Amino acid sequence: VRPVESGGGLVQPGGSLRLSCAASGSISSFNAMGWYRQAPGKQRELVASTTSGGGTNYADSVKGRFTISRDNAQNTVYLHMNSLKPEDTAVYYCFETLETDWYWGQGTQVIVSS
Repeated sequence: VRPVESGGGLVQPGGSLRLSCAASGSISSFNAMGWYRQAPGKQRELVASTTSGGGTNYADSVKGRFTISRDNAQNTVYLHMNSLKPEDTAVYYCFETLETDWYWGQGTQVIVSS
């Protein structure tokens, strides 16, 4: 059982995309949910996260451009990405944490290119 991402694709620089992550269970049961990304040849890095208490955290590189939100009724977390740059190109992975356990989605590709 794992979360399921959707919404990736090809977008021009300066464009926007919204990624969705359907949780594997009730979203309120998880300590945190969010997104990591991994670009070719680079380590996976945290993009944004949200906790069950409503707190959020962002990588410095996306602050002011990306927003993470959650819809508890739909058990879905969203990543709204604006002003996209070529360096945002990566596979984006949704994660859920439950106590010390982490659960990962299979990833969705985002390509920012003209």
